[in-house]
Amino acid sequence: MRATRQRLSRPAVSPPENGGAIYFPRSLGRVKAHSARLDGLGTTIFAEMSALALRTGSVNLGQGFPDTDGPGAVIEAAVEALRGGRNQYAPGTGVPELRAAVAEHQRRWYGIELDPDTEVAVTTGATEAIAAALLGLVDPGDEVIALEPYYDSYVAVIQMAGGARRPVTLRPPDFRLSVDELRAAVTPRTTAILLNTPHNPTGAVLTREELEAVAAVAREHDLVVISDEVYEHLTFDVPHVPVATLPGMAERTLTISSGGKTFSFTGWKVGWATGPASLVQAMLGAKQFMTYTSGSPLQPAIALALGLDDDYYASFTQRMRSQRDQLCDGLAALGLEVFVPDGTYFVTTDIRPLGFDDGLDFCRGLPERAGVVAIPHQVFWDDKETGRPLVRWAFCKRPEVISEALDRLSTIRR
Repeated sequence: MRATRQRLSRPAVSPPENGGAIYFPRSLGRVKAHSARLDGLGTTIFAEMSALALRTGSVNLGQGFPDTDGPGAVIEAAVEALRGGRNQYAPGTGVPELRAAVAEHQRRWYGIELDPDTEVAVTTGATEAIAAALLGLVDPGDEVIALEPYYDSYVAVIQMAGGARRPVTLRPPDFRLSVDELRAAVTPRTTAILLNTPHNPTGAVLTREELEAVAAVAREHDLVVISDEVYEHLTFDVPHVPVATLPGMAERTLTISSGGKTFSFTGWKVGWATGPASLVQAMLGAKQFMTYTSGSPLQPAIALALGLDDDYYASFTQRMRSQRDQLCDGLAALGLEVFVPDGTYFVTTDIRPLGFDDGLDFCRGLPERAGVVAIPHQVFWDDKETGRPLVRWAFCKRPEVISEALDRLSTIRR
């Protein structure tokens, strides 16, 4: 018997003019609102706070994107690619010159030797690489160790993959890794460690000693390490050490990075994953059914960027260090407890000295109160009480913008 399907009638009212948001009828009968994979995830805090910044005309120290473009030569390389006809699908693994440039970058900075044809793959930003890696390497019921507080997509993608997260918490004020907690987090169902250093949102950079502890646990329990290193060129006080460079780790580590943070082209969404061919292939196995490929004319431009001379990297880091110090000093002068970061372009503060104790309420009210947007930490934590009074601020903004934000914040008191 041929099945019949009830037609859904159109909604009787027009979709709202709300900037492109999708309109759903109030009721679709038995149609599911969403899959169980999305339970509890809601809307990312970055979308919420950036929309709030736009609506209120606030200074946005929330979402981590610079307010200046990257090097002009890199932009011109993208324009040349656009005009030169590089506007169709790139290979699923990325254009050859970018894969070669990524391999050379890893050799130049860390002494890592890679085959660009089998051990490098280009992705739609680091976020896609992380998602595809987890989908390609984690089975339902597997446990994934991750450093808490988490970048918010980690929680979402582990859940979508059917995995379970096992937190190892970095606690204020120094946000250091507890080796005992790391070892205690491993169970017979653990298959992977999702590492992030330099760490967002805390700004901690894991030391060589901490990474050696991670490596020892990974080797002892035969775990894969997925290492998110997008802030690799944004360290100020502790040098970045890729975990793949430690003994016995090259063969079990998938390293992820991107051009967005290092070259101030976050909107281009050009990332990559490197490591042994088997892990790269597992990531590609999922990625091929997501975007397959993207950003064809942007990929050769990022290849050029990766080859910029040492002066670019040094001046970029120094500029961000200066802006870090400007924001940290200013927030401390306002009375906040400031945890000065070793890396990234985020600084964390405790808001309790100003008479507030809930970062989410504080950040939601801040645009109206002072015309500034920041990000509440507690959305990144399972341990909500530890994260509740903490707020993250971005210093990847021009000095005059940071000054304006600090002036606006100077009147804040409960």
